[in-house]
Amino acid sequence: MAKDNLFLISKIMAVTKEKKDQVLADLVEKMKGAKSVVFSKFNKFTVKDMDKLRKKLEDEGVSYKVAKKTLIKLAAKQAGYGDIPKDAMEGNVAVAFSMKDEVAAARIIYQVSKKNEGLTLLGSIFEGKLLSVADTKVLATLPGKQELLTKLVFVMKSPIQGFHGVLKNTVSGLVRVLNGIKDKK
Repeated sequence: MAKDNLFLISKIMAVTKEKKDQVLADLVEKMKGAKSVVFSKFNKFTVKDMDKLRKKLEDEGVSYKVAKKTLIKLAAKQAGYGDIPKDAMEGNVAVAFSMKDEVAAARIIYQVSKKNEGLTLLGSIFEGKLLSVADTKVLATLPGKQELLTKLVFVMKSPIQGFHGVLKNTVSGLVRVLNGIKDKK
């Protein structure tokens, strides 16, 4: 009977180990494929709040995963980012992977954390570097990719519009002068 219990326990542990390996492989794959990775702490965060956060993140192409801190640290090492500082791994930790827009995860988590004390930014990985909480907040306040592209197009278009206006006014002034000369004759 004792051997059966021992077999059962070892069978359960093997499944747990397989599950951990699967979670680790998923974390490593997402870290390697993400444009940025944001760490957040959630305490006193309701399921309803978590669902709202996940929905906002998914709409921006961000994957949000809760995992054990040891697995997150190990995944970061295997993905080539080195050791994650201890202050980025406090409390219940979740990881957001921005797949499309580099600042989307940081921006959304930062906005939600301002309204809900249960969520806190802990740090991030951006362009292969580990960023502190302060640097992550700076990243979070940057405009999104679409907004930056819109501003770039506006800046590029402004000189052309000005040049067009100058040419239009010059030509219309010339036409008025010629019409004035025609009317006098």
